[in-house]
Amino acid sequence: MDNVVFGMFYLIAIAVLILHFTGWLAERNLEWIVYVIAVLVFPVVLYF
Repeated sequence: MDNVVFGMFYLIAIAVLILHFTGWLAERNLEWIVYVIAVLVFPVVLYF
């Protein structure tokens, strides 16, 4: 079950990065989502 949760989390993170680099988030003033994902990824990376 843990692998599924980590996998889904990383898929969401990749989707946010794609939306960031295409400019979709900036057009809708949602750039703060990139920072939230970055803060949430940090402990997961330390866990591995």
